[in-house]
Amino acid sequence: MYFCYRITIFSSQMDVKVIFRKVFSSYLVLHLAAMAAVVVLLCVAVKFGLDLYTHHGEGIVVPQLKGMSYDKAYLLLEEAGLRIEVSDSGYNKRQPANSILAQMPNSGQKVKQGHVVYVTVNSPSSPTFAIPDIVDNSSVREAEAKLTAMGFRLLPAQQVEGEKDWVYGIICRGRRVSNGDQVSIEYPLTLLVGKGAYDDTEDVEYADPTYDATQESEVDEFVEVEER
Repeated sequence: MYFCYRITIFSSQMDVKVIFRKVFSSYLVLHLAAMAAVVVLLCVAVKFGLDLYTHHGEGIVVPQLKGMSYDKAYLLLEEAGLRIEVSDSGYNKRQPANSILAQMPNSGQKVKQGHVVYVTVNSPSSPTFAIPDIVDNSSVREAEAKLTAMGFRLLPAQQVEGEKDWVYGIICRGRRVSNGDQVSIEYPLTLLVGKGAYDDTEDVEYADPTYDATQESEVDEFVEVEER
């Protein structure tokens, strides 16, 4: 019985060795190594192809466009392989009309070929804005805050008769403007602000009430009734 058990164990050990040799034979190892090499080469090829397609590591330096005319900037970017697009307009009276005021991306940054550079172009005329609802509707602080936020330049306020620090009007280039009027941003504004005092120098005429002399008080007539 013991001998049979030893034979069984020995046979099992022989089977494991045979299986181990078959699994890890040189033929199989070579195949696995070849497959691993193919996977590595495939990954390298894919990475190389993506880098080639996306021009990895290559870039075009964005030139400085601020202050340049739009036509000149268009030709410059076209020669560099880039595109230009107007995203907004502004106004700066110190700069020529249709000149570049701002750009995105900024100069010096590297971008890929065909990238769009967005620019802000200087408008040939100053923009106009509607006067907000401030006349007879706001204090001087509120009016100044609204107008300066819109970009208007304010001259020293003129005091007029009325409630203190209350806006009663706006002067622009010598004439009064009202709520909703379109005014150029270049023109300064003057607020008419109440000084908190009224003119009491005017004579006031007082008149006593008059009555019609022909009117007399009515008297009730009494009729005597004789008793019988």
